[in-house]
Amino acid sequence: MKSLLKIAVVEPSLIIRSGVLAVLRRLSALNIEIIEVVDVAQLLSMLAWRKPDVLVINPVTPGAVSLQQVRKEVEGIKCVALQNVLTDTATLKGYDEVISVYDTAETIREKIENLHADDDTLTHEPLTDREKEIIIGVVKGLTNKQIAENLCLSAHTVITHRRNIAAKLQIHSAAGLTIYAIVNKLVDLNDVKSAIHRRDE
Repeated sequence: MKSLLKIAVVEPSLIIRSGVLAVLRRLSALNIEIIEVVDVAQLLSMLAWRKPDVLVINPVTPGAVSLQQVRKEVEGIKCVALQNVLTDTATLKGYDEVISVYDTAETIREKIENLHADDDTLTHEPLTDREKEIIIGVVKGLTNKQIAENLCLSAHTVITHRRNIAAKLQIHSAAGLTIYAIVNKLVDLNDVKSAIHRRDE
């Protein structure tokens, strides 16, 4: 089960807002909770208690709130410009992504998924303890066979675990897993340096 992604859509036009909400509800590949917001006044009160992960807002909404204020209210929120008219580049500069009313449902899905490609808590299922042990083995430069021997598993089981890890994290290289392991404190940076030094000897 994918983690819940809370998306707030701010659009005063009922027709445009309804269309965006309908497209988002069709994105069955994502586990989305949609928060419908009619105007900026409602947005400010909603931010305080709903804490959405993604804010989709028309950059030319009357009385629009500043992105700086939004980000101050909700740490880590991603702001997406909902573009339904030609908007100058300077206006769109502060947004994390731009969705056009002409985008296909698939394009919108990809843009939303890409917003959180590096955010493990939103896009990835949690790793099991065994999967974490296997990542540590990979980071240390061990082969599948060596990892299997260390963990008293078959090489086939290790390969299966590695496929599951790749599917969960969308990381398909040892270098990528090393970065993931360091960021998520599965390994110490000094351990990684030691492993690299041993490989180079």
